[in-house]
Amino acid sequence: MTDSSETKTEKKRYFEPAPTDIDVENFKKVVQTRRSVRKFTKKTIPAEVLDDCLDLALLAPNSSNLQPWTFYVVQNLAKKKQLVKACLSQLAAKTASELIVCVARTDRIDEMAKMNISEFPFPEAPAAVQKYYKFIPYNYKTGYFNALGNFKKVAFKVARTLDKQLPVTAFNPADAKLWASKTTALACENLVLALRAYGFDSCMMEGFDEPMVNKILNLNDQQYPVMVIAAGERAVDGVFFPQYRFDRELFIQKV
Repeated sequence: MTDSSETKTEKKRYFEPAPTDIDVENFKKVVQTRRSVRKFTKKTIPAEVLDDCLDLALLAPNSSNLQPWTFYVVQNLAKKKQLVKACLSQLAAKTASELIVCVARTDRIDEMAKMNISEFPFPEAPAAVQKYYKFIPYNYKTGYFNALGNFKKVAFKVARTLDKQLPVTAFNPADAKLWASKTTALACENLVLALRAYGFDSCMMEGFDEPMVNKILNLNDQQYPVMVIAAGERAVDGVFFPQYRFDRELFIQKV
């Protein structure tokens, strides 16, 4: 005889089978042929292709589904000209069909937490989910004058003397910025791989004048440009050098 409470729990569980028809060789080809392209042709990226690539970027893994990012597709000609200059007039920026500024954000944590409850994919978010999203913003916020960050620092120090296992948290605004930037970078990788899968290429540029980019986009002090992605069709001479990497044993450790 089956326990009724167990049956009830089973009915509420969600199952999503892993797809089995994925072509790993095609995936490897996308990853292996993704290059930092420094020169593009004049061919434009179709709007529907760019939109699909951006949608795939938004599917990147991110902490607690807080999605701390905004992607600015700069199409206004005056702003685009300014952005090219802010990107130090790099050839990739000057010849790109599209320039996309990838911005990490710590100013919408509360808003995103509330949306995770209101837009939960079931008719009503379970009580545990609602409780989680009322708590989780405090993990990344630091408060006015860093009051919350300092409190967490003391609390965590005490907890560790009691041999407690604790999650990564933000003790100061720099920690929160790092968290949002790491997550945004994951979405950036999705974006450039999606572009490659469609036959287009990219250059992920960290060489830019950050205050100038902030001014162009009117960003606040909790919005941080992580990179500018130049995108378009690869020119014949768009890749300057062969790809190479150092010995894998320098980077992969099995412990």
